[in-house]
Amino acid sequence: MNLEKRVKKVIPRYIMKPRLIFSVIIIFMYYDLSAQGIWDKIEKQEQTFSIDKVHYIESEDIKLGILESTQTASSLNPKIDSTFDFLPSELLEIRSRDSLYHLGDVNLMYQMEGDTDWRKFSSAHNRASVKSSGDNTRKNHFGAILNTSRNHNSNLEIQRNWKVEGKNIILEFIIKNQSNKKVEIGYLGIPMIFDNVLHRKNLEEAHLEKVFYDPYIGADAGYLQVVRLHGKSPVLLVLPEQNGGFEAYNPLLDDLTPRNITFEGFHDWVVHSKALAETKWSKAEPWVKPSSKILEPGESYISSLRLVLSDNIRTIESSLSENNRPVAIGLPGYVVAKDINAALRIKSNSKIKNIKVQPEGALEISRASENDTNDWLAYNVQGKKWGRASVTIDYENGLQQVISYKVIDPEEEVIDKFGSFLTNQQWYENEDDLFGRHASIISYDYDKKEKVLEDSRAWIAGLSDEAGAGSWLAAFMKQMLQPDKAEINKLNQFMNNVIWGGLQYNEGDKKYGVRKSMYYYEPTLMPEGTYSEDVNYKTWAAWDKEQAESVGRSYNYPHVAAAHWIMYKLSRYHEGLDIEYSWDWYLRNAYHTAVAMVKQAPHYAQYGQMEGTVFLLILEDLKREGLSDLAANLEELMRERTDVWVELAYPFGSEMPWDSTGQEEVYMWTNYF
Repeated sequence: MNLEKRVKKVIPRYIMKPRLIFSVIIIFMYYDLSAQGIWDKIEKQEQTFSIDKVHYIESEDIKLGILESTQTASSLNPKIDSTFDFLPSELLEIRSRDSLYHLGDVNLMYQMEGDTDWRKFSSAHNRASVKSSGDNTRKNHFGAILNTSRNHNSNLEIQRNWKVEGKNIILEFIIKNQSNKKVEIGYLGIPMIFDNVLHRKNLEEAHLEKVFYDPYIGADAGYLQVVRLHGKSPVLLVLPEQNGGFEAYNPLLDDLTPRNITFEGFHDWVVHSKALAETKWSKAEPWVKPSSKILEPGESYISSLRLVLSDNIRTIESSLSENNRPVAIGLPGYVVAKDINAALRIKSNSKIKNIKVQPEGALEISRASENDTNDWLAYNVQGKKWGRASVTIDYENGLQQVISYKVIDPEEEVIDKFGSFLTNQQWYENEDDLFGRHASIISYDYDKKEKVLEDSRAWIAGLSDEAGAGSWLAAFMKQMLQPDKAEINKLNQFMNNVIWGGLQYNEGDKKYGVRKSMYYYEPTLMPEGTYSEDVNYKTWAAWDKEQAESVGRSYNYPHVAAAHWIMYKLSRYHEGLDIEYSWDWYLRNAYHTAVAMVKQAPHYAQYGQMEGTVFLLILEDLKREGLSDLAANLEELMRERTDVWVELAYPFGSEMPWDSTGQEEVYMWTNYF
């Protein structure tokens, strides 16, 4: 494929416009070609199973294709839209090799009695032929015996069955201990392989063909929702069936499908996690208590999942109830401040037998029966102890549900502590700093309890982009809620000594332009010892001085505009603050920063910006203050950007093909106009 055709295939159509510059082509081509390089290596490997023969079973809602060679799923089509496939079937040929997972595979870690280490089995590795089980001529059933004998001669038999039940498909595993010893199943993972592989897809193609999925790790009430990118019907739900509780969600890092910005990986639905909790996860605190299953000699164990279609995202809860799954909704959510009267609504076909909170006393949960509505039971929730809290609900039908909370301090106290931490622990003073960062709020490594003064990713130590600017931007925005004179004094220093004339040019052709970073990697220009030897600077992210001083990255402008805007608010509406300039100086600078983004960073400015709402707030204040000429000019610049967005099917992207960073500002301006 020649370069022009490859670019048109890889680059989303919405950026194939005159303003497109070569750098964005390089970004997309880099990721596409890097993925292609991995695919090329995979393609050279021997194909380990055939994809030629496919057996189909059909429920009322779903048509499922099953490969006869492995009896893993090859396609999963909703009958309401038979052209759509929830599975990555277009990649089936290249993924017909070892170490590439498919729906229907299984991962085990287990111990025979007397073992000290966990043995492992994965049906995706060293694939062996499967043996059909039972009568696979039946229309609604397809089963196989997986060959585990190649794995430590375990005498552990695994039977996999695909079954139809009404509208749904059941994926069932029967594990039988054929040895004369006890076997403990310490890990049981069922790979969730759905088509979130966005390689070589533009936005229109991705929204039409691809899915994203989100887990609720809630034991027997847990589920996975698989949603098409455009948000339209139908939605696929994966639910626990028999012994299928959702205990953890484990990344399948051994899957060879190339991961980058267009594919973030597959995961295991984990039914039992004790083996990993004792090994790789030993330093982690699980949300759901790790479990295992001990099989006596000759004993069998069934674990299964149910595949269900829901009409749309708004009917997920009702679909759960229809399939006998308890549903819980936390209001306003699951992060609960101690001074907030939160609520919990529960709907279940079975009565609640017991509610337990761990750690004990972390939450106080009480019935609020006067608020019950339409089969939803109402509970009051009060946070008592700071930290994580787990609510376990036991139902009379034997199901168990886990709801995970985080209890935080009262809201005002949280904001106070937030501002104090940012302007104290993260406050950096060093008049000899070679990068001009003296008197700034700099990134912080909470594990090491220290400021981040150098990093191979220049922006993190350079007060820019989300990672480097997020802290100081938060410190400014905090003052809108709870202004503090001591904090404002530091922000005043930061604004006038670091931002203005440092991060933002205050003179010359680049005036009002915002640099990509204050920090850079240029060892030939800097004194010896400036850069640590234990930091790997051999990456693209270690920007040199010229790159750091570039003003062409629009994503840095909203932060600086917001800082000026906050200083305008403080100067305009508060007395007794020692602020350097008048309110109109800051408001005008906020305006000029917004204009500079469009003029000096035109390529990236064509996308919506994170924190881009601030530009609309600036416009409204320009109008309110009677600065009509500035307001009219800013409004026209933003209208020109919006005119492009309204022509696009999916205008929410950014520099990345899957991204939705533009959604905030695109919504604000299209709504405004």
